[in-house]
Amino acid sequence: MTTPENDRYKPPLAKLPAWIRPGTLDIYLLGQTIPPFVIAVSVVLIALLLERLLVLLNVLASEASPFLTLIRLLADLMPHYLGLAMPAALCVSVFTVIRRMSEGDEIDALMSSGVSLARICRPFALTGAAIGLLSILLYGYIQPHARYQFREGFYFASHAGWAPVLQSGMFASPSPRLMLTADHVSHAGSQLRGVFIRDLSEDKERDITAQTGSLRTDTAKGEVQIELFNGSILTTQPGVQPTVTTFDHAERLISRTSKVTFRNRGDDERELTSHELAKKIDAARHAPRSDPSDDMEADGTAVSDSASSNDIPLTSMRAELHFRLARSLSIPFIPILATALAVIGKRKRGAAGLAVAVLLLVTYDHVLQLGESLIASGRSSPLLVIWLPTMVFCVACTLLLLFRASILPIRSARPAPSAAGNRGEEPA
Repeated sequence: MTTPENDRYKPPLAKLPAWIRPGTLDIYLLGQTIPPFVIAVSVVLIALLLERLLVLLNVLASEASPFLTLIRLLADLMPHYLGLAMPAALCVSVFTVIRRMSEGDEIDALMSSGVSLARICRPFALTGAAIGLLSILLYGYIQPHARYQFREGFYFASHAGWAPVLQSGMFASPSPRLMLTADHVSHAGSQLRGVFIRDLSEDKERDITAQTGSLRTDTAKGEVQIELFNGSILTTQPGVQPTVTTFDHAERLISRTSKVTFRNRGDDERELTSHELAKKIDAARHAPRSDPSDDMEADGTAVSDSASSNDIPLTSMRAELHFRLARSLSIPFIPILATALAVIGKRKRGAAGLAVAVLLLVTYDHVLQLGESLIASGRSSPLLVIWLPTMVFCVACTLLLLFRASILPIRSARPAPSAAGNRGEEPA
């Protein structure tokens, strides 16, 4: 037997708890926030990458590295700069939406209908919480691997030796006793026409000419070979009659480099994931001490053999772990701060709200960086220089929003004079 309750269809979002279920207002606010958020993230990422791009171009151009190496290095930098861009873009996008709604009297209309400013801020705070959870994964797991891959790629690009990148009519010297040039170069320096090679090795001079040729690179062996077609070899040696040899097809080794290796990941605390940092910190705390004079940090914390063997002090690992967690837990309060500073009163034109928000965020970030340095040097405790500023920031953002929403009034309103009193004061 079917009843109206059984026949009623409930969409998937209706099954969520009431405090997290998005309503019409939430969908409208999020729809207004997504476009400026995407634009802000893109602008901040481009601005941050441009500076590093110029530095990489200068270094890689001097090493004759291919353009693909530059793209890979920039891709490895994306997680680091994305962690800086997302909080800034969240603040700018929320501030832009709330300021536009405040200037268009939409905020006043919502509050007049019984919707408080805290209710308006709810979808932004939940979005910030989601970005905070994502930043835990970004700061704690993606960035350490990306940072190591960037350093590894930059090391290989700087120590790869001679790269087979030629230009038409220009001379290349893969080694002090070898010179190579070609009249025409195509296909990114791999296809050659009018090839000339002078080889002075083995106490001989070999002048090689060929109509066409091609360069091949064997990355596994670290070798660069050239394949020549339809050419001749003039060999001269002191005291020996010069000889000329013609060929239809020949192969010659241009250069051979020793295999370049890079260190393993984990020599820097920023290359360790949060789980690896927690394991190393726990192992260092429970490891037995060998010599008290050698195993004590400035703050009296014991340093284990495992930490010493990796050349990473225990205080540096503690500072990095607390810094990552504090930054992630602070992100949900950024839209709360932006909402509180974006609302303006009637007939007012406040232009300093966004500047104040940016100044507060930059100051807070620098305070956390200072706290990280103090913990790494062993001069302070994480509770004092990391978590106390974090607690002050989060509580201050919340109190500011409650005050702007008139939920937490600080100044008591003056009672309006009665009508009877006003009539009594009128002159006769």
